[in-house]
Amino acid sequence: MTEDVSSVDRAAPITVVVVDDHRIVRDGLRALLAALPGIAVVGVAADGREAIHVVGESAPDVVVMDIQMPELDGIEATRFLVGRRPDLRVVMLTMNEDDETLLAAVRAGAVGYLLKGAGADEVERAVRAAAGGGMVFGAALAARVAAFFSGFTPGPAVAAEPFPDLSEREREVLGLLAGGRSNDQIAAALHVSNKTVRNAVSAIYAKLHASGRAEAIVKAREAGYGRSEE
Repeated sequence: MTEDVSSVDRAAPITVVVVDDHRIVRDGLRALLAALPGIAVVGVAADGREAIHVVGESAPDVVVMDIQMPELDGIEATRFLVGRRPDLRVVMLTMNEDDETLLAAVRAGAVGYLLKGAGADEVERAVRAAAGGGMVFGAALAARVAAFFSGFTPGPAVAAEPFPDLSEREREVLGLLAGGRSNDQIAAALHVSNKTVRNAVSAIYAKLHASGRAEAIVKAREAGYGRSEE
């Protein structure tokens, strides 16, 4: 139904799939997002299994995903979807605010995490930021995520020469990626095109065996990348 797009610089609308097992929430989110300029809701799903089917059919840019759902929960659905499509941007919208669930979502490949008490403007910003290559966490969660990332230290086995398969350009991109930069910001910093950055990011995912941006960042931070961005 839609083309795969990951850049924020676009003429086409940001395409979104909404996944939530509660119909009132699902319908409310669909109505909210569909009313916004530049955003098109291309599908809805009531659980993780249905989400896999709907995402496969509609090829959205962003998925707004609940976590606790029947059949297949949002974390496992995210892990599966991002594993198949590393460019897919998944924003969790959930009642769960415990650290374990938050970090499980990030490890599964989610690039955003909002609580269901978030306002409409916060959901809109999250969808637009995720589509543009950024990571988005609610105000109450951002500090905890930052603390999680900053808690990593370089591993002795890889500190001397981490990720030897990466080219120099890919190392530059990875360093900025680990610092939380979006694709557009990386392109500006390196004076290259957004397409060049996207290609480098895809190569990094493959060489790091990362299922998506979040996992690549975690691995990079573990190896010491991104410290200069702090």
